[in-house]
Amino acid sequence: MELVVQFQVLNQSCQCLAWKPRPIVAWGAESQHVVAGYSDGTIRVFSISRTEMELKMHPHAVALTAIAYSTDGEMILSGGKDGLVAVSSPRTGMTIRVLADHKGSPITVLQCTRKQYRDFEVEGGELWLATSSDRRVSVWASDWLKDKCELLDWLSFPAPAGPEGLGSLPPSLAAFCPWEPGTLVYVGFGVQKEVLFYSLRKKQVVEKISLPYFATSLSLSPAARFMAVGFGERLLRLLSCPARDAQDYAGHDDAVHLCRFAPSGRRLLTASHSAVLVWELTGG
Repeated sequence: MELVVQFQVLNQSCQCLAWKPRPIVAWGAESQHVVAGYSDGTIRVFSISRTEMELKMHPHAVALTAIAYSTDGEMILSGGKDGLVAVSSPRTGMTIRVLADHKGSPITVLQCTRKQYRDFEVEGGELWLATSSDRRVSVWASDWLKDKCELLDWLSFPAPAGPEGLGSLPPSLAAFCPWEPGTLVYVGFGVQKEVLFYSLRKKQVVEKISLPYFATSLSLSPAARFMAVGFGERLLRLLSCPARDAQDYAGHDDAVHLCRFAPSGRRLLTASHSAVLVWELTGG
């Protein structure tokens, strides 16, 4: 691995990052833009090819905790420590919408996925979700060109009142399921240690998979029916769905706080305190 470019912002901490999606017409071309969210509430768009910052916006008054591009790369969704979600245009540099539905609880996940325009009986070619640390998930349908953004579903997952033996609560994490359109996957602190599959069409949990511990990270392969789950116990579990075959892997020096499948699905990146590991999937 070789360092090819480095960006520095003085006196601010980078809290979250996202690559701009590749245009559909440019298969094989790697995205050359990345957006970063900072501790002062600012967003910066960097050009990798030109090695410069192209845009700075300030849609938040507090530190950012999550950031994502819309599926077409024309909008940036950002979430703050105060639970506010902002929708900003990298073309104009303006924030066009602020959503306060999660206000009071830090945003942990933002994710976008494509949908058929009138699917779920709402207009828009995109679904996106926001997850906050209080175990709530909101799902939205949007058509940004028409300034449409409609709440499709609101989920709240129960949890025991007083957890014992936990220094801090495990994160609330959700993701759209690549192999089951209209389904999202959720992990978080709750009554049971498990992965939940929720159907947006049936409005209910349709599948549960037990876990040995509460999850600290989650990633679903875009190319095969694999799910990676990281734990605070320095363990990584690879699940094959729907057979639920599980393989556990050690090797981390601390909690596995990040896991991400590559777009090809053939590799998995995981991170703990001081280690970044790259795994290659040999089966599936």
